[in-house]
Amino acid sequence: MNLMEACGAISAARESHAPRSVLVSTMSAMFAFDELGDKHRRIDSVPLMGGAACLALGISLARPDIPIIAVDGDASLLMELGGMVSVASARPAWMIHVVINNAVQFNGAVNMTRPGCSPPHEFAAFASATGYTRSFTFTSLSALQAALPRLLTEPQLAMVELKIEADAQRIGADRTQPYVPDDQFDRMRNAVPVLRTALLKDHRQSERG
Repeated sequence: MNLMEACGAISAARESHAPRSVLVSTMSAMFAFDELGDKHRRIDSVPLMGGAACLALGISLARPDIPIIAVDGDASLLMELGGMVSVASARPAWMIHVVINNAVQFNGAVNMTRPGCSPPHEFAAFASATGYTRSFTFTSLSALQAALPRLLTEPQLAMVELKIEADAQRIGADRTQPYVPDDQFDRMRNAVPVLRTALLKDHRQSERG
């Protein structure tokens, strides 16, 4: 299973089973969702490396009636590992914390081996230890696709660790890093009013019955 396959499965499941869900993405996953054209009810945790889980937690506490999906990176989560304790302690009603575990930092760019690979760090096991209600580890696309409908239709706090292949390295001695446009760092600010409007519209409709 590679990154595009995993993110594609999540996008397809959201569209089919949870169109009101909110997607919080970060690191290479957010670029995959860009390529997939999935901007629906989405906010990116950038420039806030490691903050995806707690950003999703805040939204989930405000809207316990819909699934909130955080698609995190393994290296970014390691930077803010204590956030998993905050999530477990707060007990959000319906939050799915997905971790893209490809064992590298800067996936598809320089592919630096991240800490915690040898011996391997098991994010699902850590989530269970902190108090997540359910924890899963998937290594195949078919297993992920089979599990997503239930994850997106049954309220729960779950960790979903996806062990996937790293993308091919693009940057090296003979291939310089491409320019990062300034708007890359405006993603979160620009997404906030759009997401707020969508969630407020939901709330008003539910009040009217």
